Amino acid sequence: MNIFSGRVALVTGASRGIGKAIAIALAEAGADIAVNYRVQAEAAEAVCQTIRAARRCIAVQADVSITADVERLVKTVENELGPVGILVNNAGIGKMIPPDQVTEEIWNEFLRVNLTSVFLVTQRVLPAMRAARWGRIINLSSVAAQYGGVIGPHYAATKAGILGLTRSYASQFAKEGITANSIAPALIETDMVAALPKDIASRIPVGKIGEPDEVGRIAVLLAQSSYITGQTINPNGGLYMT
Repeated sequence: MNIFSGRVALVTGASRGIGKAIAIALAEAGADIAVNYRVQAEAAEAVCQTIRAARRCIAVQADVSITADVERLVKTVENELGPVGILVNNAGIGKMIPPDQVTEEIWNEFLRVNLTSVFLVTQRVLPAMRAARWGRIINLSSVAAQYGGVIGPHYAATKAGILGLTRSYASQFAKEGITANSIAPALIETDMVAALPKDIASRIPVGKIGEPDEVGRIAVLLAQSSYITGQTINPNGGLYMT
């Protein structure tokens, strides 16, 4: 496929798991890729090595919850690849904590990493999208935003915030050729899911954990479409049905 020839995609938190799968899927569809990572430099470079067989790819370290890092990240991408046309906000954290043990410090950390980061990166790339009158914003939420989940209120609240932020961007910029959508997975085979209770798969109607590639294919669909905006796509095995 060469759907996105000439387009640049920035995927945050793309050194592993869902972010890695999305980066590779977008590259296979023809986009040049910026793989953002915070600490796993070798893993991020391995993703780029896979992609470079067919597309341009750079790995850029940045903590996307910090404004100065976001500025450096996007400037690097613009200088080396070009303006960001496809943004995938995937970076985030998740740790199971009983509700009565969620401190204000934990709350603020999750808010900063999971939600503020989405705002910071999106705000930084929007001017170029608006100038081009073309852009795709894809935000990774979670089924926890819809039914509460098992990780805790600190996580569910930030993932719910992503849904509201997405819909706001979608409504504000629909007439400028920019779409914004969310993906709300449940129990995809990642490090986060590996840390959950062992019987977790039994809660899913289809009876199995999902693969990251499922989410990658959805990201390509959303990036390709000019008509889907303000929506939440739910690869969750039937755990939450709308």
